[in-house]
Amino acid sequence: MSERDDHADASPDPAAQRLPAGDRSEVAAARLRLLSEARRRIAIYQPTLADDIYGSVAELAELRRLATSGRGAEIRLLVHAPEDALRDHHRLIALAQRLSSVLLVRTPLEETDLSYASSYLLTDQGGYLFQPDARRAEGRAALADRASQAPLMQHFNEVWERSARASAWSPLDL
Repeated sequence: MSERDDHADASPDPAAQRLPAGDRSEVAAARLRLLSEARRRIAIYQPTLADDIYGSVAELAELRRLATSGRGAEIRLLVHAPEDALRDHHRLIALAQRLSSVLLVRTPLEETDLSYASSYLLTDQGGYLFQPDARRAEGRAALADRASQAPLMQHFNEVWERSARASAWSPLDL
């Protein structure tokens, strides 16, 4: 292995990659930064979708960029009550309907999953934003910290497998 390969495998100091996420504006800034740093894939666990979460023009532009980034693009979203977002006309729904082959939305079915109150965003770059209580605008975030991201990704994948497609968001073929 060359010296260059050794450096490529070295992971950056997680402390240097931390993002502030102590209030509403910091959480929104961290979310946008993580979306902009992602290359092809993200996973989002968001129990409920308020208008200010994944609904800003900048966030939607980043989600669109990811969804149209080419081969391997994938946005997976777990949301507890997709019909609530539909009723509230959340701006993400139109994007999900137009790009339904890469923006995949599922709903947990099991009561234990539906009682999970946290939210998180996970990127293919090892970044994450974790909010222990999705209703509160505080949490922790990092641009690249795969060790902290790993248990969240495992949880996401397990819930994803037990979830059903959110048919409420399916586009109407008229």
